[in-house]
Amino acid sequence: MSSSPPAKKSKIETMTPENPRIIAMFDVDGTLTIPRGEVTTDMLDFMKELSKKVTVGIVGGSDLPKQKEQLGDGIVDLFPYNFSQNGLVAYKDGKLLEVQTISKHLGEDNVKRLVNWVMKYLCELDLPIKRGTFIEFRSGMFNISPIGRNCSREERNDYEKFDLEHDIRKNMVAAIKKEFADLDLTYSIGGQISFDVFPTGWDKTYSLNFLKKEDFDEIHFFGDKTFEGGNDNEIFAHERTIGHTVTSPEDTKEQCEKLFFGKTS
Repeated sequence: MSSSPPAKKSKIETMTPENPRIIAMFDVDGTLTIPRGEVTTDMLDFMKELSKKVTVGIVGGSDLPKQKEQLGDGIVDLFPYNFSQNGLVAYKDGKLLEVQTISKHLGEDNVKRLVNWVMKYLCELDLPIKRGTFIEFRSGMFNISPIGRNCSREERNDYEKFDLEHDIRKNMVAAIKKEFADLDLTYSIGGQISFDVFPTGWDKTYSLNFLKKEDFDEIHFFGDKTFEGGNDNEIFAHERTIGHTVTSPEDTKEQCEKLFFGKTS
């Protein structure tokens, strides 16, 4: 069993990495942790060693409280760049740079319109089980889960198989995309049980706004949902990044060891 991260982490020793003009950006779920799991001590120690080689950044789709649950309370202080909600909440060197909100962007009438439509759709959707928290309102997006985010890990795993077999999320995305074509929204399926809805351009490429071109020669991105429609796809395929598809935290570590430390298996 993996060990849980300590409740509080202090900032790593301030130092300039060997290659400060190379930055490695990491997704969270499926990349640094198992889905909705906590980072292991081994993985966190490796990330600290990596930060001595290159600049390190975190870019996740979840909000900051969930990111802290997975990576530890002090995560915004641990590495130079930290982006939650795809970068709509942005930190550099532990200092808040920006917070953007979807409610301001869309207006409350459109927020209500979307929420009402989603609740009606889910009400009529027949699934083996349903739990709670079907819509999670985050500052930069809606996270929509047909089964509900309150499901257990076993229920989550079972639902993922059901979803892949019956295209539950894919079909819902197609329906909501048609209904709200006027709002210029993007829909991104990520994780096991949900999908995100956000204004076009508010995917993980939003975080690149805070990485000045003159500061970096290479931007590497590591993520597991890099396929078309996955919530890592846009930043993975972006012209400014070198994208790497990973399958697990162990794979992330192995690829980084080869790329940045020159290790061979």
